[in-house]
Amino acid sequence: MSLPPISAAELEQYLHEHIPLSRAMQVSVLEVGAMSVTLAAPLAPNINHRHTVFGGSAASVATLAAWSVLHRALCQEGLDTRVVIQKSSMDYEKPIAGDFVAAATIDDQESWGRFLRAVARRGRGRIRLNAELAYGGERVGTLQGDFVAFKVD
Repeated sequence: MSLPPISAAELEQYLHEHIPLSRAMQVSVLEVGAMSVTLAAPLAPNINHRHTVFGGSAASVATLAAWSVLHRALCQEGLDTRVVIQKSSMDYEKPIAGDFVAAATIDDQESWGRFLRAVARRGRGRIRLNAELAYGGERVGTLQGDFVAFKVD
């Protein structure tokens, strides 16, 4: 059973209420697509001693983007799940000296189908997702994360 899509405003409100760090970091939801989410965050609450984005903030926003696209897609499928990150790796390509964005997409339909079947059959599934950080229109980092969804009964 497919449900109406979650809007950008609804997703942002959900993040701020259920993941308080997202509010403290002033994360906003720029855009949601059928299988994509783009988040934004300003430099000021995420700054380090070198006046660039703190690495932990960059990784957190990238993780939030990947988590959000998965959460939203599962909600659209009508699946009540709890989504957690199992492991991740982050590549920092360049310093981020201002406001930045993180975008994540579920673009491998074969993996998505296997993941949905696993959740339906076993009550849990694992999927690898990527998120890309951008600053000034240029890619500055990437996250690769393994996420697990547990069906809530």
